[in-house]
Amino acid sequence: MDYVYGPGRNHLFVPGPVNIPEPVLRAMNRNNEDYRSPAVPALTKTLLEDVKKIFKTTTGTPFIIPTTGTGAWESALTNTLSPGDRTVSFLIGQFSLLWIDQQQRLNFNVDVVESEWGQGANLDILADKLAADSAHTIKAVCIVHNETATGVTNNLVKVRQILDNYRHPALLLVDGVSSICALDFRMDEWGVDVALTGSQKALSLPTGMGIVCASPKALEASKTAKSVRVFFDWNDYLKFYKLGTYWPYTPSIQLLYGLRAALDLIFEEGLDNVIARHSRLGKATRLAVEAWGLKNCTQKEEWYSDTVTAVVVPPYIDSSEIVRRAWKRYNLSLGLGLNKVAGKVFRIGHLGNLNELQLLGCLAGVEMLLKDVGYPVKLGSGVGAACAYLQNNIPLIPSRI
Repeated sequence: MDYVYGPGRNHLFVPGPVNIPEPVLRAMNRNNEDYRSPAVPALTKTLLEDVKKIFKTTTGTPFIIPTTGTGAWESALTNTLSPGDRTVSFLIGQFSLLWIDQQQRLNFNVDVVESEWGQGANLDILADKLAADSAHTIKAVCIVHNETATGVTNNLVKVRQILDNYRHPALLLVDGVSSICALDFRMDEWGVDVALTGSQKALSLPTGMGIVCASPKALEASKTAKSVRVFFDWNDYLKFYKLGTYWPYTPSIQLLYGLRAALDLIFEEGLDNVIARHSRLGKATRLAVEAWGLKNCTQKEEWYSDTVTAVVVPPYIDSSEIVRRAWKRYNLSLGLGLNKVAGKVFRIGHLGNLNELQLLGCLAGVEMLLKDVGYPVKLGSGVGAACAYLQNNIPLIPSRI
């Protein structure tokens, strides 16, 4: 029973947590098990092998940690760096801000490169800092691949090119919480040293699992990193990997079975097809926003996100009222504007196990909401623009051909 009942299904279009597919729900509907029995290590072994595929790595070592993305951040930082180490980190929205705050509270020396919210990371400044750092005092470059607060996707290929151009040994640490399994992500090819994601985003699981993947270079750095870590210590995991039992503490059995089912769905669809589907959903949403006469918070096409769109409202409208009314009247959940863009934008999440017709239902709801709050939208304009694009671009479902 819902805590606050509404008929039908809640239309969940926040950029995480996202819809959970029925096969995953069924897989998690099971009793507890002894994680020291032969069954759970056997399951864990297949999960560790398969999560490497979503990072597109053959050389990385994955860690499945009972935590959130915030815990995964801490795991990435404390296992590779020492207090006082210099990092370069990009402030482009709420979640990059929070990661910077964590770095500062963990006593790293953070060079903050700030951009206007709605812009991507300023990579020219990164190049200048690396060029000036002949002593290699910068130990890590920390970047959010997809800033969920503003709908901005950063170009990781360019980040790696800049590091390579200056032959700089800094580690590349990437928050892929709202990108991995939805946007193109290539850990090995792009030279990412630590990548991380959370179960409640494109994996379409409940919150509670942080997945971190470390390159051989990152594992080597962990041998000398002096940051205090206990719960997030990779060494504890590695000891149990060698023993073949895998878990230094009790995992969530239900989430492990859910992850197995989620990965099976992704692989059945094909990871590249999943990424292409998200590209269609992002493009359709942006076409709808344009048809409504509204602006995308993201200022340049090169930064557009295919997992979340932040929609800027006119000054006479409070975007928070749109979000409140969506839930109260239409059983539709949209993302609030956060911090600097609070009241100025609302966010449409389009990631995870989601199809085009579900998205069209959301867009129809948004049109009614805009009408409700006094914006002169033409009903059907955004939905029509999205339909025209999708009708020409949705492929046949591979399993049904």
